[in-house]
Amino acid sequence: MHFAVLSAVAAVVFLPLLISASPVSSPDGISIPITSRISEFGPVADIGALRAQLAHLQGKYAHTLENFKKNTGADHPLAIVFNGSSRLTKRVTGSESLTKGNDINYLWYGNVGIGTPPVNFKIHFDTGSSDLFVPSTLCLSCGSHTRYNTSTSFTAKDLGRPFSHQYPDSSSVSGKLFTDTVSVAGLKATKQTLGSATNYSSSFQDSPADGIMGLAFPSLSAYPATPFFNTLIQQGTVSAGQFALKLSSSRCSSPSLFLGGADPSLYTGPINWNPVTHQAYWQIALGGISVGGEQPVTTGSCIVDSGTTLIAGDSSSVAAIYAAIPGSINKGSGFYSYKIDDGWTGFKSSLLVKASISLTFGGISYPLPSSAFSLGQVSAGSSDCYGAIVVIGNPETWVVGSRFMQGVYTYEKLLFSLYPTGKKNPEVVEFCNFPRVFDFDHNRVGFASLR
Repeated sequence: MHFAVLSAVAAVVFLPLLISASPVSSPDGISIPITSRISEFGPVADIGALRAQLAHLQGKYAHTLENFKKNTGADHPLAIVFNGSSRLTKRVTGSESLTKGNDINYLWYGNVGIGTPPVNFKIHFDTGSSDLFVPSTLCLSCGSHTRYNTSTSFTAKDLGRPFSHQYPDSSSVSGKLFTDTVSVAGLKATKQTLGSATNYSSSFQDSPADGIMGLAFPSLSAYPATPFFNTLIQQGTVSAGQFALKLSSSRCSSPSLFLGGADPSLYTGPINWNPVTHQAYWQIALGGISVGGEQPVTTGSCIVDSGTTLIAGDSSSVAAIYAAIPGSINKGSGFYSYKIDDGWTGFKSSLLVKASISLTFGGISYPLPSSAFSLGQVSAGSSDCYGAIVVIGNPETWVVGSRFMQGVYTYEKLLFSLYPTGKKNPEVVEFCNFPRVFDFDHNRVGFASLR
């Protein structure tokens, strides 16, 4: 997690999902609605939690990069870029509803059924890792989470092997490996390998999600095993090896996970496909990052990662971006602040133009709205906000999280709690995003415009 990677889901196009509280079928797959909470950070940023999130992100990549080397016998290019050390390594159709959790490490989760008969778990869908785990009934440190009872599932099989996810930030999960039937939105994967956790560190214990389901490539698996969605592909359960994520305010349209393709009724125009450069993370080429009329970042690579809210890059590139934003200050620990205007009544047009940020993929620029860029005020009443672009440390490689995944097309639609001068209660303004699709069939990630 010490390398800068722009979360770009390989072979996937994030497309808008159907607004629904239950799975919705289409000729190209199933959409599962997810729930989001409007106020994620604001109005005042919790800098301690943000620093913890950045540390966990670094730890996830270190862990999954080690998995890659064990599975392939070779260093991932990012491991070498990261301080030149292999020790730095990371994480028919269906759609599942997702909910944005309070814990910033686990943002989007939905219902997953495990066992026969199935028991529902709230699972975080992570495009930056590849394994599935949930708490066991034997876990004494798993808090109030739903537990997986292997003795009551007719299809559970003990593999007789332990598993352990140990991250450099001291977070950890460990237990035993089983196979069982796992279903999402009615799509069943039989004999799916999963971890039955008997130990959760505090960060996992306090998460609103019971467990994690990785949606990255099999080469990142610690078990090692075939990830859930790849099992659906192998067993012929989905008509296409594609899934789509729509992350947005529920006021715009329901955020959801779409399995088995992308619903053509939800997007317009062609999909902007970008080839995955290495089959591990959803990693694609970055055409540049622009700030107003300047382009401080002209090229690079990026990883699309739903497991973080942040957009992370190397120190010199991040410094160049903030140098183009008026009133920016290096706050240390990888974070910067920038100046807002008018006591939260709005942004001056001149500042808005200078601070407008866009990321380019496949020759097309996608805007990051001011609301998505802000992680919250530095302190109560402050005219300074923490920016979502932070430092991780890898040259020319970025990680792009849900702040970009929730990008908008116009500045009129923003999702953020604004506290105008003289008003006690926040005015909630929403923002929507463009869809993205992840494609295992052709190893690519796609972007499309909402219809």
